[in-house]
Amino acid sequence: MTHLEVTAPDGLPEITPASDLAALVVGATTLRDGDVVVVTSKVVSKAEGRVRLGEREGALAEETVRVVARRGPTTIVRNRLGLTMAAAGIDASNVTAGSIVLLPLDPDASARGLRARLHELTGANVGVVITDTAGRAWREGQTDIAIGAAGLRVTVDLAGRVDGYGNDLAVTLPAVADEIAGAADLVQGKLAGRPVAVVRGRADLVLAIGDDGPGAGSLIRPEGSDLFAYGAREAVVRALIGADDDRAPFGRPVEADELAAAVSRVVGGASPYAEGTLTLPAAAEQHAVAAVCFAHGWRLDAWLPGVSGVVAHVSPTTP
Repeated sequence: MTHLEVTAPDGLPEITPASDLAALVVGATTLRDGDVVVVTSKVVSKAEGRVRLGEREGALAEETVRVVARRGPTTIVRNRLGLTMAAAGIDASNVTAGSIVLLPLDPDASARGLRARLHELTGANVGVVITDTAGRAWREGQTDIAIGAAGLRVTVDLAGRVDGYGNDLAVTLPAVADEIAGAADLVQGKLAGRPVAVVRGRADLVLAIGDDGPGAGSLIRPEGSDLFAYGAREAVVRALIGADDDRAPFGRPVEADELAAAVSRVVGGASPYAEGTLTLPAAAEQHAVAAVCFAHGWRLDAWLPGVSGVVAHVSPTTP
């Protein structure tokens, strides 16, 4: 039998830049080797002075790398940490009216500092996870995820292992840091004033003292490797604009045959790719073909009349 215990203490005071967050955690919990201490990003930000007066819209630009999608009042962005979140993760809840809380400047560094201080105070070897709340594509509601981690294996790579039926596991990579964050949120609650939790029972995930691990930043896919880098409407607009600065989110160039197939679907027929060219129907629209090329990591270099239609000269690009 495997047993997992998750506890969240009551009674932590309001956190300010003058607070010793680690000391408050120690005072409210009893830590053992192998525990994972889970702390909301809200209190880490409060301890680091990331609270300011104002509205979320006023800080959105400085926290945003690029806009992913907009729907009415909701803006989903890729923020400066590489996280894709509504309003860049800026929060106006559980804080004095008229104030906002920005995410920590470097959540992994915050987790490393907290882990070191907890070890200094208790001698215990614990992992640390810093969490924030995020939505999920195709799913209603939100759950907590790890945005910072130290001393913890954030994933468990099962690729190459064999299941109980003898099947090879090809792509199986549980994001255990996110699972720990979600488990902690079940006992912390959003309105209960319990920003700290201790998860006990997965000491196998906790790394040795001196080894802080890859951090939660390693869970973020690099720009261009995510299949959904823009919202559906925004992807159409960005491809039609075709600005070079937008190439990275669309990813690396596809194979030439895949590009030819995509162009054919749009213009109603294209010859196979050959020596940098596609021969297209005479009625093909140049702007549409250029947009398809852009979205697939290619560039339309020239558009010339040909014997049997239009000849498009194309070349792959590097984001």
